[in-house]
Amino acid sequence: MLSRKNKLLIMKIVSLFSVVRGYNIPVIVLAQYLSAIFILAPEKGALAVLLDFNLFIIVLASSLTIASGYIINSFYDSQKDLINRPNKSMLDRLVSQKTKLTVYFLLNFITAFIAFFVSWRSVLFFSVYIFLIWFYSHKIKKYAIIGNLMSALLAVLPFFAILLYYKNFYEVIFYHATFLFILLLIREMIKDLENLKGDFANDYKTIPIIYGENVSKKTISALAVLTIIPVYVLIEIFDVGYMDIYFYICLITLIFFITYLWKSTQKEHYLQLHNVLKLLIVAGVFCILLINPSVLWHGKNLLLKV
Repeated sequence: MLSRKNKLLIMKIVSLFSVVRGYNIPVIVLAQYLSAIFILAPEKGALAVLLDFNLFIIVLASSLTIASGYIINSFYDSQKDLINRPNKSMLDRLVSQKTKLTVYFLLNFITAFIAFFVSWRSVLFFSVYIFLIWFYSHKIKKYAIIGNLMSALLAVLPFFAILLYYKNFYEVIFYHATFLFILLLIREMIKDLENLKGDFANDYKTIPIIYGENVSKKTISALAVLTIIPVYVLIEIFDVGYMDIYFYICLITLIFFITYLWKSTQKEHYLQLHNVLKLLIVAGVFCILLINPSVLWHGKNLLLKV
């Protein structure tokens, strides 16, 4: 049987895993590699991408930065989370604020150190990324609109790091990023509705608090409709292979999403909508494989229709 000391250590490890949202990071890693293989550098082939040491460092640095970002976000949101997520908050509090900050600075130091193996530009990129995450957590996230926009942008930036590495500025990448950005922005606005009580108690100036839930729902609905534009371009102008099935399913899902949104009045309803969006985003990661499966065994750029 485990001693009390060992049990406490395990609980603290689980707590830290919860703080850094370790369940999200593998999905982000997979998304970065699949994006590199099928969208950013399909001509190289899967094996060449997977064996690229510099890419590995960029993905690792992204993961460490995101983990540190979750820590600093948890640090500043500790009071709000007591109201919005009491169970998770109690688990996260098993690790002291001092320990969280120590791990935060350690992760950022490691990120800057390993980025040197790629280039000084990588160090600069991740230094700016780390600063933006801190600035967002400390200041920006409390404000309506700009907080939502910056949160969605920060979620997309790890893919921008890979884009800069390969320097393949295909137009199709812009529309993929736009679709993802809109989904992430909708998710952030749903979270504002979901966390209304905690945000209000901690003087957060979110859209539903300042303008009301009705305005927030109208904005979310408009954003959902806007997804039609990048989806249309990706399906009709570019060749995304069988991934067009995913985009059609997304549009159909968003129709039901909007319908349910206007019927929602409680935190549980918004949590369900939040989970639907997370499912769409995660499914999108795996559906990247559908663009051109042959890239797995040989490089072939079929992104553009001839």
